[in-house]
Amino acid sequence: MFTTASRPVARLSALAATLATLAATPALAQEVTFDTAAGPMTLDAKPETIIALDLPAVDTLTALGVTLAGVPTPLYVDYLSDIEAPAAGTLFEPNYELIAATQPDLIIAGGRSQAQVVPLSQIAPTADMTLGFDAVADGRARLATYGKLTGTEAKAAELDAALVAKLEKARALVANHGNALILMTNGPKLSVYGKDSRFGWIHSELGWPQAVEDIDGSSHGEAVSFEYLAKANPDTLIVIDRAQAIGADDANARTTLDNELVHGTTAWKSGRVIFLPAADSYIAGGGIQSLNRTLDTLIGALEAAS
Repeated sequence: MFTTASRPVARLSALAATLATLAATPALAQEVTFDTAAGPMTLDAKPETIIALDLPAVDTLTALGVTLAGVPTPLYVDYLSDIEAPAAGTLFEPNYELIAATQPDLIIAGGRSQAQVVPLSQIAPTADMTLGFDAVADGRARLATYGKLTGTEAKAAELDAALVAKLEKARALVANHGNALILMTNGPKLSVYGKDSRFGWIHSELGWPQAVEDIDGSSHGEAVSFEYLAKANPDTLIVIDRAQAIGADDANARTTLDNELVHGTTAWKSGRVIFLPAADSYIAGGGIQSLNRTLDTLIGALEAAS
């Protein structure tokens, strides 16, 4: 039988036991759920050690000030060249030994590394963060997600607001510049991309009419000839140089397009051939820094042509 004096002691003991139990199960309070390309994913806690094998993810996480425990090599884009992080393999072949030794809380894969999601999941939770065709909408969604995961929500909101303002500026300029055709060169080879492609946001997000409406929506674009370009006769030609993006030795886009058929187009004659930063658009597309750099190029070219 407890005495009057012993009851507070018993209550304190019970409270201490309850607090100890809660302290032993912090995961319930710190659990975080977020969207991936494969559906919602839940982690027991916000990740502290992150390896990113997807260039748009590296781009955006770096912009948020997140220090990564591993990145792919090469990084291709010059604005990420000063990242100091262990090389965790290539976009296509991860260094499984290094990744396992790092003991990451989260691995981010996607795009060119998407095929590695399942094997990487044997090491640590792996999120497939592959972007869809709307690089702006998906890129903004990923920015918010990475902010949530890393406790940088305020920075993510700031970056998003700046991007939205830049998109509005670009839309206003586009309204006065007719139609456009998105062209990729790969040495002497040509392919065009429409609104349902990886670069289609230039049409859909900016309200830029297509010079040709029925372009194949393939992720590799629609192969075309110089005669096709002459017939399409775009008001503006937007060019992405794949060879330059991957560091190949093939002829660059300016050399490839220096011929009479291209010279006869309205775009060439009016000085509205816009060469986008190649690796930014082709490899890191959808990253917040890539989107900004691409928009800066478009805005600068349109302002110069006004």
